[in-house]
Amino acid sequence: MQLTYTTRMSIAISVENLTKRYHQFTALNGISFQVPSGQIMGFLGPNGAGKTTTLRILTGMLDATSGKVTIDGISVAAKPLEARKRIGYLPENVALYPELRVIEYLNYRAAIKGVSKTERKARIQSTLERCQLADVQRKLIGQLSKGYRQRVALADCLLGNPSVLILDEPTVGLDPNQIRQTRDLIKELGKTTTILLSTHILPEVEMLCDEVTIIHQGRIIATDSPADLRSRLKNKSTLSIEISGDADLIQSTLAQLPGITGIKAQSQEEGFTTFVVETSGADVRQAIFQTSVHNQWVLRELASAKRASLEDVFVSLTTHEALTPPEQPLSTGAIA
Repeated sequence: MQLTYTTRMSIAISVENLTKRYHQFTALNGISFQVPSGQIMGFLGPNGAGKTTTLRILTGMLDATSGKVTIDGISVAAKPLEARKRIGYLPENVALYPELRVIEYLNYRAAIKGVSKTERKARIQSTLERCQLADVQRKLIGQLSKGYRQRVALADCLLGNPSVLILDEPTVGLDPNQIRQTRDLIKELGKTTTILLSTHILPEVEMLCDEVTIIHQGRIIATDSPADLRSRLKNKSTLSIEISGDADLIQSTLAQLPGITGIKAQSQEEGFTTFVVETSGADVRQAIFQTSVHNQWVLRELASAKRASLEDVFVSLTTHEALTPPEQPLSTGAIA
């Protein structure tokens, strides 16, 4: 008899049938999702979708109407202090003390978090180095750039050695260099810490996240890897062609080709017209070339098809456009 062994990945964040109502308004309508330990999960949704409400309930700042939230198996509602010890929370708008020096602020925060005096100095120095703050530790927080202030806030999150980080728009308002540095730090932290990352910057999600959960109108509408979400989008693509000849005739002729679902003139220059061609996903480049040769049009450019991006998926899902069904059920964080 052959034995089969099943290994389950531990779950750092578990949300079950979470509901939040404000009088007659339902902000969250029975949402459920899980974040496995050691994973970076992107948490996406348009403004007003329920993201901030969810994050506040996860961190114990807001009570749910019903449902269950656990952090490392600890109920946030039943044991809020125990759960909070495991969380580092970076809200979108961080309230720091501008009159304190960085080292003073971190000492103060470490004491509040219960870091013992014997461990405090080493913990703070380690955090300063990890967040690249050692060179500004004696400066007043009020004199720091926004990028450095964001690092101070992130250092605060790390002082308690949390197993879970919840980051709400961590790169908003930063310049390109600061954004890159913050992303590198998040990627490094993700090697040892579970991260729930809420952001509107979709390329950031594709760069950093193992999985994505999308919330819309208080409901979870998708949970999957960025790659699998892209593959679920109906196979649409776009071509850019630059061609000379009668623009109206070109447009009407190409519009009849199989696989082309739309064509629009974009610009004209030196007798050439640039068209944006939408397709159903079929490769129509050869048909366009052959039609151009047959009609003696000069085809100067035929760009490669554009693949669906996470932004395309996000827009499609949150505007109720159809997705092809996934081949398998969405991930639950378990590995067979």
